[in-house]
Amino acid sequence: MRRYETIFIIDPDLSEEGRATIFERLKDLFPQHNGLLVVIDEWGAKKLAYEIKKKARGYYVRLDYCGTGVLVNEIERSFRIDDRVLKYMTVLLEKDVDIESVKKEMAKAEAEKVQSEQSDESDAVQNDESDADTAPSHAPEYKAVANETTSPTSNTEEI
Repeated sequence: MRRYETIFIIDPDLSEEGRATIFERLKDLFPQHNGLLVVIDEWGAKKLAYEIKKKARGYYVRLDYCGTGVLVNEIERSFRIDDRVLKYMTVLLEKDVDIESVKKEMAKAEAEKVQSEQSDESDAVQNDESDADTAPSHAPEYKAVANETTSPTSNTEEI
């Protein structure tokens, strides 16, 4: 089995639901052709170097997966049929891949992601607590000033 990377550009005017249907159709192809989807990496909307189908921007997505040439052909066929996909390019990353090592790599990446999310949440809670203790109040501070009224007789000494 080989490891591939496919980068494709989707119409930027497409809604989140429209993109989700494309991703779901792609995810369905992998079990049908004995492939393994490693990651779908959404890069987001970016300016294109040149206009494609009269579009100046595109929504970039990177697929990292393992499979055979049949799977690559099927993915590219679905891109050619779908008008919402502006461009695509597939690159061979590795010729002979051990699936078990890829699965371990995926599990490790997922564990790191969960750990970083937990540390981010704990940092946010800790920062909120420390900010509450040290943050200045937005209410104006008033100093207690004694109103001292002096009478002319109080300041004079008796002679």
